[in-house]
Order: sequence, then structure tokens, then C-alpha cells
Amino acid sequence: MTQRILDQPAPLPQTPTTQAPATRIRSGKRHRMRRLTLIVSGCVVGVVAILLVAVLTVGGLFVTPKYLEPWAADYAAQFDDPRVQLAAYGLLAPNSHNMQPWIIELDPADVDAFSLYVDADRLTPAVDPLSRQILVSQGAFLQYLVVGAAHLGIDVAIELFPDGEYDEADLAASMTTRAVARIVLNPAAAGTETAAGAMAADFDSLFLSDTNRSPYSDESLTRAQVSSLAATADASVARLDLVTEAADVATLGAFGVRGSTIESGNADVAAESAGLFRANEAEKNNERYGFAVEGQGTSGFMKYLMQGALTMIPSINSAQSSADRDVAMATAAAAATPAYALISTQANSRTEQVEAGMLYGALSLRARSLGLVMQPISQVLEEYPMMAEPYAGIHAAYAPNGATVQMLVRVGTATTDYPVTMRRGVESLLR
Repeated sequence: MTQRILDQPAPLPQTPTTQAPATRIRSGKRHRMRRLTLIVSGCVVGVVAILLVAVLTVGGLFVTPKYLEPWAADYAAQFDDPRVQLAAYGLLAPNSHNMQPWIIELDPADVDAFSLYVDADRLTPAVDPLSRQILVSQGAFLQYLVVGAAHLGIDVAIELFPDGEYDEADLAASMTTRAVARIVLNPAAAGTETAAGAMAADFDSLFLSDTNRSPYSDESLTRAQVSSLAATADASVARLDLVTEAADVATLGAFGVRGSTIESGNADVAAESAGLFRANEAEKNNERYGFAVEGQGTSGFMKYLMQGALTMIPSINSAQSSADRDVAMATAAAAATPAYALISTQANSRTEQVEAGMLYGALSLRARSLGLVMQPISQVLEEYPMMAEPYAGIHAAYAPNGATVQMLVRVGTATTDYPVTMRRGVESLLR
């Protein structure tokens, strides 16, 4: 009996059913660390979300953009007076530095007549010391008005400088008292082509962005596009040259970059431009003219994010960073431009400046109707002393015999859509 008991195998040790104390401590630490990590991560995400909402709110995400109301296709129709309706179309025209330098005076003695004046309080003397660009802007307004009238079936007769051109010795006062144009409306006969009937087809282009600063595709303009663009100058006093040869395109691109580089170093221009910049939706609603981030092609969510950042940290948009950005954009644009347009006049009278603006307005609308976009390259044509050398150079090459280049314009097919920019209500133009 004793032998059998000794021969039996020893019982196996039992596996503990609970962890040892050290193991339980390590497991508890890991659990607490995971919990702490989740709490910290949640706090970080929450703070980032709060900051993001704050930035977007400051940028104007929840603000109604009243400055875009004039771009609505039915905006003009709310006014009973056809003269005001036409002014509402003119208001959409491209203009120097988006100053919208227009005043409308309705003729109290003639319900079919009104006059257009320069708003002398909206000059930009640093970039436009001779007020040439301001007069070109008057012409663009008139051309948009003409296209709007054609759509409504109205003939318009336009007399430029009915009281004579300005007294250059007292320019600001002269602008206030002498009209750029007198416009008289005549309902067109049913079924006949109006004076601007050929341009009525460009009406829908009134409501599209007129300036696109992005690099364009390498698509060349077709013969049909070139022919249609050229036709806009058929009845104009100004001359239109469409440049597509590679050597000339490169030369004009270099002029554009040179002009932008020079202007980026002009402190007076920088100060003038800074005063026109609207950092967020509230500022744009209050001012409704000048520059904003849309001018760089920014739209959608990124617009509000950038506006919020610029409002909260204005130094982001310092003079140096703005200058560097402008030169970089000009360089990229010059490297991706298939064609340029040059608008020139035989001399440089105020009437010719307005005529050049009317041609530019027609060209801009026609380009959009053809699926093309444009960008004025204004710097190299500006008349302040720092720009004298390239100004003389481009005139020697492309405007011989004393002619004046009024507009240099990039033309091509967009790679990026640009949003429309601020506009004032048409009532603010009336006096």
C-alpha cells in the first residue's frame, strides 16, 4: 500500500487565477496612459476646432456678402428707371484697382438722358499719376452699359466730353464739373438690330469675373477666336493688336515681370495698395471697393480661412510678403501665357483714353464669351519715374511714331477659375 502511494505522480502546480501584484500595476499604468492620451488628444482637437471656428468666424464665414449683390443677373431689374438699370450693368466693368471711379447724374429735364463723371475722390495717384487708367475705366463702364442696353433692346447715343476735355491745370475740379460722357437712350425698333446689337450676345459675360491672374494652359488661340476678338475693334478709334508669335509673347512677358518687380519696390504704391486691401467679409461689406484675397484666386473655405488669419495676424500680409507674392505670380503668369493683346491710340488725349477703355470692355466680354480669360498687365504702362525705362522700352518696340499703349493684356484659357470681386450698390453712384 505504501509503495503504490509513493509511485503515484506528484500533483501538477495549479495556475494562479489572478495576476501577480506587479502585473496588475503595469496593466493599470497602461490603462491610465491610454486614457490620459485620449483626454489630451481630445483637448487638442477641441482647441484646434475652437480656433478654426474662431478664425473662420473672424474671416466672415457667417457674414452675408452684400458686396456681391450687383453681380446677380436680376440685380438691375429691380430699378424702374432704365438709366439706373444701365448704370447697374456698367458698374460690373473692369476698372483701375477696383476703385469703381464713376458718378452718374440723371438729367432731371430728360428722362432718357444721363451723364457719366469721374469720381475725383477715387483717384490712385501713386500708380496712376496722370489719371490715365481712371479714364480707361470710364470707357469700360460705357461699353458694359452699351452691351446691357443692347440686351434690353435700347439704342444708346454716347457723346464723349460734351463740355470739352479737362483743364489739366486743375484736373480734380475739372473732373467734377465736366462729364466724361452724355448718354441718351432710344428704344430700338422691334425686330431691328440696335446700335450695339452685334455685342448683345456678350451679355451673359457681364456677370463673369473679368480678370484671371493664374497661369494659363498652353492651348493656343484658334483662328476663329483671334478673328472674333479682332472684330471688337472694327468700329473703334483705338487699335488692337493680338500677339501670338512666341518671340513677342516672351518679350511682352518679360516686360510684365520687369514692371511688377519695379512696382514691388515702390513704397508709395505699396502704401496706396495697403490702404485699399479689405481683410475680411465685414470690411468688404463696409467698403465694397479695392482689393481682397479673391484677387489671388482664393475662394470657398480657403477664402474665409485666409481672411481670418490676415485679420488676426496682419503681419502675414506685410509689404515685403505682398511684394514677393506679386513678383512670383507675375513670373508664373508670364511663363504660361499663349497670347497678349495690345490696345493703343495714336496720341494720348482724354477722349482716346476713354475710347481705349471701351475697346477693352468689348474685348474682355468677347473673350469670356469665347471661353477665354484675360489679365491686364498695368505696371509697365504706369507713368511714375521708377517705371520710365521699361515704359520707354515697350513703347519703342510696340507703339512707334508717338502712339500710346493704353492696355497690355494676357489672353488664354484658364487653369483656375477666379471669383468676382466687390461692387458697390448702383445707388452709391448717383448724385
